[in-house]
Formats: sequence, C-alpha cells, structure tokens
Amino acid sequence: MPIYEYACRDCGHQFEALIRSDTTPECPSCHSLQLEKQLSVFATTASSATAAPAMPSACAGCAHPGGPGACAFN
Repeated sequence: MPIYEYACRDCGHQFEALIRSDTTPECPSCHSLQLEKQLSVFATTASSATAAPAMPSACAGCAHPGGPGACAFN
C-alpha cells in the first residue's frame, strides 16, 4: 500500500494516508473528499565532510554503451 500526502481543499488540513486501490481517501479532520494530492519530497541530510562518495551500482549504474551486464562491475 503506498503512502500519499494530501491537502484538504475544504479545511486546509494536510495529512498522509495509506491508500489501497479500492479506497477513496477522505480528510481525517472534516471528512471531505475534496483532496489535492501533494508532491512528496524525500528528505536527506549529510555533510560533505562525513559522507562517503556514492558508488555506482552494478548493472545499469555506469551507463556502459554495451548495456546492462557489459561493464567491469560484473
């Protein structure tokens, strides 16, 4: 079940909800169905002094022109 973020158009309440495919979300404050799906952003924190450099992943991580599996990581 994915977690979605919503803002209620009627009362302005912002909330997150686990939504199944057969469920219609409603505002937990006013029970309105007039919702606007919000853009979810991922928060990360790392300082450059303590963060390790990112390593490319095997298969499709290095963009080798030979395609996945053709790079030297295998």
